Amino acid sequence: MTYFVTGGTGFIGRFLIDKLVARKGDIHVLVRKGSGKKLDALRSRWGADEKRVIAVTGDLAKPGLGLASSDVARLKGKVRHFFHLAAIYDLGADAASQEQANVEGTRHAVQAAEAMDAGCFHHVSSIAAAGLYDGVFREDMFEEAEELDHPYFRTKHDSEGVVRNECPVPWRVYRPGIVVGHSKTGEIDKIDGPYYFFKLIQKLRNALPPWVPTVGIEGGRINIVPVDFVVDAMDHVAHRKGLDGGCFHLTDPEPRRVGEVLNLFAKAAHAPQMTMRVNAKMFSFIPSFVLDSVMSLAPVRRIQKQVLSDLGIPKDMFHFINYPTRFDSRETEKALKGTGITVPPLEEYAWRLWDYWERNLDPDLFIDRSLSGKVRDKVVVVTGGTSGIGEATAYKLAEAGAIVVVVARDPEKAAAVMERVKSHGGKAKFVSCDLSDLADCDKLVATVVKEFGRVDYLVNNAGRSIRRGIASSFDRFHDFERTMQLNYFGSLRLIMGFMPTMVAQGGGHIINISSIGVLTRAPRFSAYVASKAALDAFSDCAASEFIDNQVHFTTINMPLVKTPMIAPTKLYNHVPTLTPEQAADLVVQAIVYKPVRIATRLGVFGEILHAVAPKATQILLNTAFRMFPDSGAAKGKKGEEAKEVELTPEQVAFAQITQGIHW
Repeated sequence: MTYFVTGGTGFIGRFLIDKLVARKGDIHVLVRKGSGKKLDALRSRWGADEKRVIAVTGDLAKPGLGLASSDVARLKGKVRHFFHLAAIYDLGADAASQEQANVEGTRHAVQAAEAMDAGCFHHVSSIAAAGLYDGVFREDMFEEAEELDHPYFRTKHDSEGVVRNECPVPWRVYRPGIVVGHSKTGEIDKIDGPYYFFKLIQKLRNALPPWVPTVGIEGGRINIVPVDFVVDAMDHVAHRKGLDGGCFHLTDPEPRRVGEVLNLFAKAAHAPQMTMRVNAKMFSFIPSFVLDSVMSLAPVRRIQKQVLSDLGIPKDMFHFINYPTRFDSRETEKALKGTGITVPPLEEYAWRLWDYWERNLDPDLFIDRSLSGKVRDKVVVVTGGTSGIGEATAYKLAEAGAIVVVVARDPEKAAAVMERVKSHGGKAKFVSCDLSDLADCDKLVATVVKEFGRVDYLVNNAGRSIRRGIASSFDRFHDFERTMQLNYFGSLRLIMGFMPTMVAQGGGHIINISSIGVLTRAPRFSAYVASKAALDAFSDCAASEFIDNQVHFTTINMPLVKTPMIAPTKLYNHVPTLTPEQAADLVVQAIVYKPVRIATRLGVFGEILHAVAPKATQILLNTAFRMFPDSGAAKGKKGEEAKEVELTPEQVAFAQITQGIHW
């Protein structure tokens, strides 16, 4: 027995050939001229040599597949099964490309099958051939398809029509549902269908604990099938006698709603699930002209484009949110009866699909994630660069090839830092500056711009923290003045000073080291949190003004870090903290990915609690406030600074639960 396969090196095709090589007969695979290497690589997968899996040069875009007359003569009367899988399976492809590949390509494949006098033409269509039919679409239905305006729906329908109306040899049509990866391995080669929502799920997982309830959509029923079911069913049906002229729905007889599917993948990803799902059809009462008017507004278009781009979701995917079609598959079920070939429940293999995507297809895997790729030969200004987070960041930047401008007050402390940077081949310059002195800030800006001519990154790290309850600060108004002077006005002065240069050079990135306290509003840090919150708010406003100038802002709501700044508070010796190196890794993350904000999930959850249950949150924080009292030094008692603090078991437990929050 001899087979001919188009699209044999594609996703479904290579799994189908897995099945065909287990049968007797040669397998001829259509390949473009000069593209035989891909087939060569797959032969080892199939355990077959070039005598068993034979390359046939041709082109889907040419009549008769552009096959050489010698190949047609050699295959004439010998091909028992002609499988046509080559097509564009992409909602985002342009209409002309889909017309050429799906419709004309099928016509050319039919011509080739006729020239070979093939025994049966097996056409792999799609449930898209039904369009957006409202109701149950049977396997014997075709002309009844509705709403075929989208080019993917239209070309899949029309290509099937070519087979039905123009194919002179016996034929069979297969309509798979939305094909996902292998149910046993998760293997797939491209992002499609539900995979488009994986990045959104991943972002939710990274932002919130998995037990946080979220609100989502219910949607219509979406028909998902794993590729191994599709090829198992196709292989079996193709080799059964008496089924010519039939159409077979390779679909799930019990499809799930969009919301259920997303929740299964969220569970697999350990992400928050949509505990409340809203039926998207409830918004159908809004007149279409109103929706069209809103969506045509420039700000709305820009926001939609940016959000979809960040998540990697094509706009056309929303055609499936309220998908109206159900597929009857009784003929397929009858043909498969007794074989054990069935659609496995999605909950049994969703984790395999997620795992394979995250390890192999996550778009983040294919961007330059190296720090050196972002900062090599770039000018990076790091304030507070002689200790703690700033020092650790300076070392990482220098090792990555950046030109690091280390800013601090004390030249003596800077000497050791500069020596270490240079001993590792790094480039760095120290500039002494008192950031609480605005005139000194202006001198720093002028010095850097004059020497380097540009600033690519500004890391506002230097800061002052005061742990003191307000009741102990009634006569210490200067606490608020000095934290605001350094944490807010000093950082702001640098931003305002370097911003014109960044705009003129076509871009820049400002990274502000803020605090988890801004999100949680932990008591006893009112002076510190207020100064950081002011910088956060300014950055949010500025980011909106300069995003089209390619000047980006990132705020890092840093959890508690073991630095000299927290050393006077001895109770922090007994609570979980980040190391300066771990904190510097967050700065690296900010540089590589340019997110708007980096925060721990606990910090984000704290902000949510303030929004949804402010009174209860205040009671919780007040409990912590009473549990961790002011130190003797904070109360003005001299000699108390160095005294060690013994924590009670209750305090230790609370600190562990709320890791990273300043108490």
